[in-house]
Amino acid sequence: AGPGSYTVGTMSERFDCHYCRDPLQGKKYVQKEGRHCCVKCFEKFCANTCTECKKPIGADSKELHFKNRYWHDNCFRCFKCYTSLVNEPFMLRENNKVWCSNCTATADAPRCKGCFKPIIAGDQNVEYKKMVWHKDCFTCSQCKQVIGSGSFFPKGDDFYCVSCHEHKFAKTCAKCKNPITSGGLTYQEQPWHSECFICSNCKKPLGGKRFTAVEDEFYCVECYKECVAKKCAGCKNPITGFGRGTSVVNYEDESWHDYCFKCTKCARGLANKRFVCHNGKIYCADCPKRL
Repeated sequence: AGPGSYTVGTMSERFDCHYCRDPLQGKKYVQKEGRHCCVKCFEKFCANTCTECKKPIGADSKELHFKNRYWHDNCFRCFKCYTSLVNEPFMLRENNKVWCSNCTATADAPRCKGCFKPIIAGDQNVEYKKMVWHKDCFTCSQCKQVIGSGSFFPKGDDFYCVSCHEHKFAKTCAKCKNPITSGGLTYQEQPWHSECFICSNCKKPLGGKRFTAVEDEFYCVECYKECVAKKCAGCKNPITGFGRGTSVVNYEDESWHDYCFKCTKCARGLANKRFVCHNGKIYCADCPKRL
């Protein structure tokens, strides 16, 4: 900013005002573009209009100009904080308003989605999907504790810390009742931690393996055979329900593979057929007559 292009003085020679023709000798006058005029006519016809207050900038006023715009020196103030910008850095913004550098930086700074105040250079912040928060304003929607730069889970317009997300949204293991944060498996429409879905005997994980459920316990094939399965009264091997002979014949306190349940004398298969028990042994309906 700088002074206007005119001079002010007191007339010592005989000149008349260019506009009103009043004599200027001994009076204060203004010379602009080779013309002499009285102070009153200068303000009426020649003076620049202040960009801020819209009033003429008189001959006795200090004038500042920038890019064909003019201000009284006491009107050249920051639009936001009213600090005088004479000899200070400034920015000309919309509507011909001048702003100091501090207010310009604050106005152009992104706004915190939490407190809606500007995030200025040097502030610690968190950015997510074109949104930004002060670090201390980025809090859990549930417990309201500061998440800051820690891990979080977005849900719609809300954000949750790891602990609150686990308790609010994570599935709960059918065995240990704790949240399942990753992985896991499902059995009979119930979720399980992989490390909780194990053989009740040897404790090996059963995920992706064959197993047998007995009431509320689970057993791998080997442990079921050794510890749980009934032994066939015929071949003495465990009845597992796997592979050949999935059908079982039960009689009194004993069990047989269906293919092991046969006549002691003629070896005819007796599964789903009439049979006779004689002296603890199984016979078809005809063989006891031949004994």
